[in-house]
This record gives sequence, structure tokens and C-alpha cells, in this order.
Amino acid sequence: MARVVSGRIKWVFGLGCLLFGSSSAMASEINIYSYRQPFLIKPILEAFEAQSGIRVNVVYVRKGLVKRLEVEGAQSIVDLVLTADIGPLYALKQARLTQPVKSSVLRENIPAKYRDSDSQWFGLTSRSRIIYTSKSRLSADAITRYEDLADSRWKGKLCSRSGKHKYMLSLVSSLILANGETATEQWLRDVKANLARRPKGNDRAQVKAISEGVCDVALVNSYYFGKMLTNERKPEQQAWANAVRLVFPNQSDRGAHMNISGIALSRYAPHREEAVKLMEYLSGEQAQFMYAQGNFEFPVRANTPRAEIIETYMRSFKEDDLPLGRIAAKRKQALELIEKVGFDD
Repeated sequence: MARVVSGRIKWVFGLGCLLFGSSSAMASEINIYSYRQPFLIKPILEAFEAQSGIRVNVVYVRKGLVKRLEVEGAQSIVDLVLTADIGPLYALKQARLTQPVKSSVLRENIPAKYRDSDSQWFGLTSRSRIIYTSKSRLSADAITRYEDLADSRWKGKLCSRSGKHKYMLSLVSSLILANGETATEQWLRDVKANLARRPKGNDRAQVKAISEGVCDVALVNSYYFGKMLTNERKPEQQAWANAVRLVFPNQSDRGAHMNISGIALSRYAPHREEAVKLMEYLSGEQAQFMYAQGNFEFPVRANTPRAEIIETYMRSFKEDDLPLGRIAAKRKQALELIEKVGFDD
């Protein structure tokens, strides 16, 4: 396990022992478990420290966060959990590892669809799982809905990462809610039949495949476009981004599927007051702009300036208003359908 100390924030990588210190540490501090990467949250937390005088300690966790908090139980000294997806937030609530936060600031800054109905988790940024298409081989209106991916005219022209990945699970869960389980199972079968290759790689790999002519269409999170287009260290990724067109699906009906990065207050948080202050700070305009700008995501707070690339290439679009809690509740069914049809085989 490698430990890096930056300023007054401790960054701990891996799944080893928790190095926050003892529970008798000074009260004016906050302990965080984070699935979000340091490059995203470090500048924001340092700004909060400077403004509030509250020390922030962060352990960066790659996986197993829910189990880790279960094992720690009432002895846990973790105050907040930062996630990159709705799934862990929902799982934490189901495991009774979170507690409600009644804050008028959070309710004002974060739309209802991006926070738990019981105030046990809150979205901080949003992103959409959209359709990327070949700019040179397809017209702008060639495909407009998620449902269109099942059309046989796309046979041999689709690429996808594993259906079991969290981003795909959320999308399939939203389709179950929109169209029903039977229709979604058939959709998965038809999409599988249209694949140009077995599902593999991450989201960037799907965009690369389009640029190389392996396929013409793929499902990819919206923010990867900005990350690739600005990647000066790997200019080949800029070429991939320039080869695709972004399609926000279902604009004539329910809107494009949305997901979030988010935050929750731990059930046993020893520094509750300080932690709520940080939650409210992260929902404010300055932090919202910094957070979303760092990863080309969308701020959840209304009227917050967005990254220039988003304004240029994504502008405004219709979002699916399905509450994320309902979508997360369908993940088990989504996984069962994906395994039933052998999507990854």
C-alpha cells in the first residue's frame, strides 16, 4: 500500500488498514472513504479546508466499500462516503450504513431526482450514458433512441463494454422501468445479436473501435468525450474523439439516461456537524463548477457554469427524470437478464 501526504489531506491507496488515526482525534476534522479519484476531489477539499479550517482525511478505496463499512460497524470513524455511481449509494442505504441529512441547503441545491427520498444520499455531479456514432459513416439522425440499438440494421455495427459493468447495469435498469422486463430481455438479445465483437474494454475502447471502423455505434458515458478530446499526453485519443458524433437518445420521449457521482453521511459518523458542512459546500456553486469541470460532468446545481467543451458539444438536452433510487433498485433484475441472455458470451 502506498501512502501519499499532500498538504493536510492524507491520501491512502489500496484496501489495507485504515490510517485515519484514532477515534479520539481532534473534533475539527472529517474522515472520508472515496471511490472518486484524487485528481477530482483534492483541489475542492483543499479549498474547503482553507475556507473552513476543518481538516479532511481521505482514504481512496478501489472496491469493497460497503463490506468494509459493515465490518467496521459502530467502531468506524468514517464520516462521509464519496462514490462514482448510484449503485454503492443505494447499497449503503440498504445495508443501513447511512443516516439522513436534513439540510435546506442540500434540498435547494440538489434536484429531487438526484437525491434520496429519505435524504440518505445526494448526487454531486451527473453524467449521461449516450450513443456515440461514426461521424464519417453515419448521418446525424441515423439513430435517436436506445431502443433503436435492437434494430437488425445495426447487425455487426455495435460495440459495447461488459453488460455487467455498473454503467450498463444502470442503463438496463432504466430500460426495465421504461419498457418492462420482457421487452428489456428481448432488447438485450437483439443488441447482443448486433454486436460487432464480444463485449470488452472500457468506454474509451468503444470510441477507439468506432474510429478504427470496427463498429459504427457504441454506448459510452458523456464525460469521456471531453477527457479524450483534451488528452494531450495521448493525442491518439483526441483523434478517436474527433471521429465520433454524440447522440443524446430519446429526446422525443423520456430523455437520456442519467447517473451521478454522489455522497452519503455514514451511520456512525463521529464528526457529523463538520461532515454536513462539507456536503453543503460540495453542493455550492464554486465546488460544483470545480467538481464538474475536472471530469467534464454536469453540475447538479441549477445555473452553475459548465465546462466549455460541454457547452460546445453537448449544450442542453432532455434528461430522463426517473428517480435514481428506483433505477438502482432494479439492478439485481438487470444483472439477471444480462446473465440470462449471455450478453458477455
